[in-house]
Order: sequence, then C-alpha cells, then structure tokens
Amino acid sequence: MLSGEHEHTLDEKNRLTLPSRFRSRFAEGLVITRGMENCLSIFTPEEFSQSIESRLAKLDPLSRESRDMRRFYFSGTVEAVPDKQGRVMVPQALMQKVGIEREVLVAGVLDHLEVWDRSTWRDYMKQVEENVENAAERIAAQRD
Repeated sequence: MLSGEHEHTLDEKNRLTLPSRFRSRFAEGLVITRGMENCLSIFTPEEFSQSIESRLAKLDPLSRESRDMRRFYFSGTVEAVPDKQGRVMVPQALMQKVGIEREVLVAGVLDHLEVWDRSTWRDYMKQVEENVENAAERIAAQRD
C-alpha cells in the first residue's frame, strides 16, 4: 500500500526523487501520467495496466467521451526507470499541464503516487477536509 505525504523539490533538470520507502516498488520502472484534479500519477507498469489501460481499452471507441479519456491519459503518459538515487525526470510538458513548479508534494494513494504542486495540494486538501464527512455519508449510502 502506498500512503503518506512527502514534500520534495524538483531539481534543475526536473528530476523528482522518489520517497525512499517507495523506491524498491518502482525500481524496475514506472509510468507517469496526468491524474485528475491537476496532479500527476505514478504507477508501476503493472498497476497502470490494471487500473487505467485495461479499463480504457473496454470503452467504446465510437463514444466521444471514451476517446477523450483515452487521449487524456495516453497522450501524456511517459515510461521511465528511476536512476540509482531514485530520481526520475518529469517532462516539462506534463509539469505545465498540471501547474507544477519546483516545490511538490508526493502523496501515496493506495496503488499509485500523486505528484502535486505543493500549494495546490494544500488548497485541495482544505476543500476535501471540509467535505469529507458528507462524501463518506454518500458513499456509505451507495453500499445499501
């Protein structure tokens, strides 16, 4: 399970140092893609295949929304292997699309990591914390 919040700073070459506790999980490779709510998502190739690729492959290609989702994910996807220090280069184009500068927050989110601009994360989490109880009630009601 991936969890926790980890503050990092991208270096001058746009390299992100993965939190040390997650490096072994991504040592063989990773997939960086756009995530929801203006962040980047980092998966192992296997988890990307299970969580994103397999689900999008099932969508009807004649549906505009299906094509939009495929384009959203796959046009911005980059595969990489971290170096010996656990660093991976984040493409400038992806950084710009989600508004990441140098100061980032890496959040563990169960099966993947999310990389956020640090100030965007703080603003987002403030909104989440204000609404989490209502969301929990709605989600719990769906189980019935």
